[in-house]
Amino acid sequence: MQATADMTKKECSWSGWKGQAIDLLYWRNVKQSGAVFSSVLLLLFSLTQFSVVSVGAYLALAALSATISFRIYKSVLQAVQKTDEGHPFKAYLEMEISLSPDQISKYADKILLYSNTCMKELRRLFLVQDLVDSLKFAVLMWLLTYVGALFNGLTLLILAVVSMFTLPVVYEKHQAQIDQYVGLIRTQVNSVVGKIQAKIPGAKRKEE
Repeated sequence: MQATADMTKKECSWSGWKGQAIDLLYWRNVKQSGAVFSSVLLLLFSLTQFSVVSVGAYLALAALSATISFRIYKSVLQAVQKTDEGHPFKAYLEMEISLSPDQISKYADKILLYSNTCMKELRRLFLVQDLVDSLKFAVLMWLLTYVGALFNGLTLLILAVVSMFTLPVVYEKHQAQIDQYVGLIRTQVNSVVGKIQAKIPGAKRKEE
């Protein structure tokens, strides 16, 4: 019973985190999403101008300046008002932040599952288990060579963050039109792939 209760609690916690992430990306709370979006962009733009060490050091100094100033301010205020409210960050200092063995095991199992799935898929593509899929992968890698020549990793990361915070909202507002165009494109792509499969020996998928 206890194990079932713990499992239910973990599932609810995961669902809560997932719901919060969706709310952020869909701008359910404009102030919260705006704060996260601007903070991440500011961090990434800082990394384009300074090294990771410099950015990390400046962030740590900024955080320490804020917490030390607040601690001194509260101490002076308590001395003047002759109150004993205790440490201003007491609630956060007593907060449990360590991972339990069960949580570590769960995350390790997930990482292992994703790693094995990725290795199997790469083996399937590189050893040409399915010719069409391997050709698609080759075309994707060829396109990425041009993307890599135009953008560096940080630029791509910035574009990814901007897309994460804009595309879901755009899709939500224009879902019908987007689904229609995506369906047309998918039909055309499937038609072209079908023609290629018919002309290349061994490219036709095996019927399951």
